[in-house]
Amino acid sequence: MNTVHNRILCLIHVLRRRLDRNQLTGAVPSNLNNLTKLAELQLSNNQLSGPLPNLTGMDALAYVDLSNNSFDVSDVPPWFSTLPSLTTLMLEFLKVSGQIPASLFGFPQMQKARLRSNLINGTLDLGSQYSKQLTLVDVQDNRVQELYYGGYSNELQLEGNPYCDQQGSVSKYCDVAQQSNPAATYSTPMQNCGASVCTSDQEMSPNCICSYPYEGTIVFRFLTFSNTENYTYYQTLERYLSGSFQDNQVPVGSLSLQNPKINLYNYFEVDMWIFPSSKVHFDEPEVVLLANLFSNTTFKAPPGFGPYYFIAKPYPSFAAESGSKSKNAGLIAGITVGGLLLASVLAGLIIFAIRRRRRKVKKATEQSLPSGSWYPSQGGSGVPQLKGSRLFSFEELTKCTNNFSEENVLGTGSYGKVYRGALDDGQLIAVKRAQQGSLQGEHEFKTEIEMLSRVHHRNLVGLVGFCFDHNEQILVYEYIPNGSLRDSLSGKSGVHLDWKKRLRIALDAARGLTYLHELANPRIIHRDVKSNNILLDHHLNAKVSDFGLCKPLNDDMKGYITTQVKGTMGYLDPEYYMTQHLTEKSDVYSFGVLLLELVTARKPIERGRFIVREVRNAINKSPDLHDLRELLDPAVCINSTLPGLDRFVELAMKCVEDSSADRPWMSEVAKEIENIMVLAGMNPYIASESNSASFGGERRSHPYQSDVSFDYSGGPYSPKVEPK
Repeated sequence: MNTVHNRILCLIHVLRRRLDRNQLTGAVPSNLNNLTKLAELQLSNNQLSGPLPNLTGMDALAYVDLSNNSFDVSDVPPWFSTLPSLTTLMLEFLKVSGQIPASLFGFPQMQKARLRSNLINGTLDLGSQYSKQLTLVDVQDNRVQELYYGGYSNELQLEGNPYCDQQGSVSKYCDVAQQSNPAATYSTPMQNCGASVCTSDQEMSPNCICSYPYEGTIVFRFLTFSNTENYTYYQTLERYLSGSFQDNQVPVGSLSLQNPKINLYNYFEVDMWIFPSSKVHFDEPEVVLLANLFSNTTFKAPPGFGPYYFIAKPYPSFAAESGSKSKNAGLIAGITVGGLLLASVLAGLIIFAIRRRRRKVKKATEQSLPSGSWYPSQGGSGVPQLKGSRLFSFEELTKCTNNFSEENVLGTGSYGKVYRGALDDGQLIAVKRAQQGSLQGEHEFKTEIEMLSRVHHRNLVGLVGFCFDHNEQILVYEYIPNGSLRDSLSGKSGVHLDWKKRLRIALDAARGLTYLHELANPRIIHRDVKSNNILLDHHLNAKVSDFGLCKPLNDDMKGYITTQVKGTMGYLDPEYYMTQHLTEKSDVYSFGVLLLELVTARKPIERGRFIVREVRNAINKSPDLHDLRELLDPAVCINSTLPGLDRFVELAMKCVEDSSADRPWMSEVAKEIENIMVLAGMNPYIASESNSASFGGERRSHPYQSDVSFDYSGGPYSPKVEPK
């Protein structure tokens, strides 16, 4: 339990972000209030139990949300009166009992208190010194009997309390429907457009110009303010947006914000219409520029607005001039007829090619599949299109792993267990067997195998085959003998890595990832780049492994909006975490952390210290890297100057830039490592021929073993901690 508590504390301390909606269980650590500099605490919509957390002493807390958990019945806690920075308190659907102190509403920055569905009783006393910023007090469905509001005139919700059941009570505070929300009615002011009317497919801009706007919804995952009725925030957002359009040379004439609201997940969203300048519609390159502005988070939101993502609507077809249509009608008709004839010929050729290919695949499948079927229930249909991988029977894998003997277990993870095995020809293999809770659907498993079977590169761990017999899902990989990079950096493997070997490993891993990003078909984002997933072969060549979290991209995709943020803490791209927008640059961030790990031999998060922050602070103190020496691995830099170290660290820090737009592409990273190797007197185009036997002691661990790092596998909003 202490380990789980420590990890929760580590998550809160390092991320300083949302941990809501993550199926967290158990009690909140009793020493949570040691995090005295924490500004936001969001633990709502979990399955937390035990006593209500003690937040006494957390004077920096501005936003607290503990709603929808299973905490014990609790009296109103003393810290209700001791959090001077508090702006928002959300404790809904809990079991908080007693009378709320008036001092809660008197904090200078207090804006919203949502305490719906508790056991609050007695008199609701807002006092006479309530905050001037207070805009909402919601205590619906409690046991409040009396009310004193001292002249307070903003939103107060009391419906469902005995106070509202009293005979003759006609208070407006007892009818939520009578209280309006000004924020829900905000829209960018329009000029006086008189009798101007647009056609049905166009919209009128605030400047009274009819055109086709670029539409979408910008969703902010967090706000540091809670007074969403204050129009000043929307005007500031409009000003920042306009400035960003101007700075990035996007021809925008005006924009309109509409329908701001807090959605089901407590995200703040605003509809946005962006109108073109001096014309009816945006050109296609301009639409792409607009889309990239938000998808790459080039737009920097104003203070108070947290991380965001943008949901765009399809832009209307680009209008064609009617004169051009009439003049070219004959030409269009001719092209159409010719196109139809050409299409018919091509269709015939494609059908012929497909049928011929199917016959070949069927024949090859019948010759290579020992069981004669892919899905036992479908009699030979649905065979995956494999390239270089084979189908194993369950009996074969049972034999080669000695009946999945515990003696052959190499490690255990969230997917299942990995076993060492040997084929009849002597080839060693790693057999990854899914446990029942990790099984995918048949279609998903087939799709994953087809993708993995197409990935072939000397710096990627190869898929040997798979098994789908007996309702099993088993992947068979080549066996990599020298363990993981993490093993070598920690000294567990007995393999010593000098500076040149580390440069070679960095280049190998970069080349493997470059292949995934740019040459694989489809392109692949790894999503879990870390030292435990970089394996070393006999010659200490590095191979990228574990594609369990990888995400394929179609050619027309610039990124991927995920519904689950996945990865490993310490390596996780903060922009991906905040926006859920996954791109190749997310792997680049993780790789940058890996580069820092190579020169320091430290884990990304060690004893509460984040290696990226530690290196950045050291560089800021001493640009000549003098202060960085204390962080470097003494096993590689004792009394010596490492050639190319400054450029190596500079490259790592470019990879871990907060904004993905400021990070290099993986191919650029690989090229720079090649240049650094030349500075170190190495030839980057000659593979390593070092044999681990000359560097090693007896191996004491294996790449598939459990490690103390933990996966980050969050829901749509925040992380879930799973020990590996």
